[in-house]
Amino acid sequence: MVDATTMLSICDPVHMVLIKTDTFGETTLVASYFLEWRSVLGAENRVTNVAVELLGVGTESKVSVGVLNIKLEMYPQLNKTLSQEIVNTQLALERQKTAEKERLFLVYAKQWWREYLQIRPSHNTRLVKIFAQDENGINRPVCSYVRPLRAGRLLDTPRQAARFVNVLGYERAPVIGGGGGKQEQWCTLLAFLCRNKGDCEDHANLLCSLLLGYGLEAFVCVGTKAKGVPHTWVMTCGTDGTITFWESLTGHRYIHNPINPDDSPLVEQPKPMYPYRTVGCVFNHQKFLGNCQPSDAVEVCVFDLHDESKWKPMSGEAIKSVCSPGATTSLPPFPPLCASTIDAAVISNEIELQLRILVSEHRKDLGLTTVWDDQLSYLLSPALAAYELERTTSISAGNEEFQDAIRRAVPDGHTFKGFPIHFVYRNARRAFSTCLRSPFCEEIICCRGDQVRLAVRVRVFTYPESACAVWIMFACKYRSVL
Repeated sequence: MVDATTMLSICDPVHMVLIKTDTFGETTLVASYFLEWRSVLGAENRVTNVAVELLGVGTESKVSVGVLNIKLEMYPQLNKTLSQEIVNTQLALERQKTAEKERLFLVYAKQWWREYLQIRPSHNTRLVKIFAQDENGINRPVCSYVRPLRAGRLLDTPRQAARFVNVLGYERAPVIGGGGGKQEQWCTLLAFLCRNKGDCEDHANLLCSLLLGYGLEAFVCVGTKAKGVPHTWVMTCGTDGTITFWESLTGHRYIHNPINPDDSPLVEQPKPMYPYRTVGCVFNHQKFLGNCQPSDAVEVCVFDLHDESKWKPMSGEAIKSVCSPGATTSLPPFPPLCASTIDAAVISNEIELQLRILVSEHRKDLGLTTVWDDQLSYLLSPALAAYELERTTSISAGNEEFQDAIRRAVPDGHTFKGFPIHFVYRNARRAFSTCLRSPFCEEIICCRGDQVRLAVRVRVFTYPESACAVWIMFACKYRSVL
């Protein structure tokens, strides 16, 4: 038996996400709804039926998309049924408490912002983001979008976690109308994972959460990249003071070595490798700090977050009041990551077969015959495995054996050409169209000559949440007749 009073004290709602998947496998977020389930605690027969109106997301967050009828029943059974009055009173008290906490945090945030502007009027132009709208158009403190997330046995290392986040699709929030402005929409983690794609903020929040889960001191950085385009990325602070930037959209890592602006202009400074230009603030689940250094240019910033003359902190207690787990204003606990349901070998074979058909048809239209070399196709596998290993670990391995095998497979007087390419989707026709746009790949696919043999190899690497990295390599060998 379950204690009804204990259940009543659990204030986390049930988060439901509605996704639409088209015939090409493209996903669209339709609705995101937080269900208050505790009405069942006061229901007669311990069963209740609820009709909830689902609203759209983003710019359509006020538009109804339909009504969902839900039947709620408690398992195992409750030791007693609470009166509906007790349940309603508890919910009303929580709403009142939540509203007060949100009001106090808003008052504090306004005061913090006024103090920040008094340091330097130019701070008004810096990207200091205290609140962000979720998919339902609700303003939430940015710290509530991040929380330590453990990947169980699905991801073994921080770098593998970065690779996983990188292969989740990138899609900017849709904007209605012109103006070129960036639509504000930070997705909750469940909505981001369900649709398997999101904006740079969604990727950065997930990567930061995973790195925190691995015990690193990680922060999301809010700033700009080239041409002043707003951007977010992740930063980790090592115990030895090393600052590492992690680009969540590519999986690349960069060590930050600040340039001293007082150095002589005659001293040539090395150009930073990272794409970031300015940084306005950094945050995680417990801290929020605004950059109050004279310049917000990343290359001259010192990331000593304990130095309050360089970084203005928010009160940890204020953040905790609205963002800590269990706080009624915070998002419900992050869902655990799900293991991949994709059979990598089956999908690899399917895509490869489809690509062979597409190549043969394309060559037929050009009046060319197609002869496939199965052995050469197989020999491309080690290269694809090495490319994925390098993306994950930054270590290159196995290239010598691959090159030796290719030399043995290509007779004297013949030429070998290969073209590898990487995708994060499994649509063969779409991948083939993209490949044809590359002059190098088109040259291989449309190869003319004597004794032309073609090869293609596909290797799908699976990650949690049905994310995958798809590597494709086209190759050809032919007799040179120059």
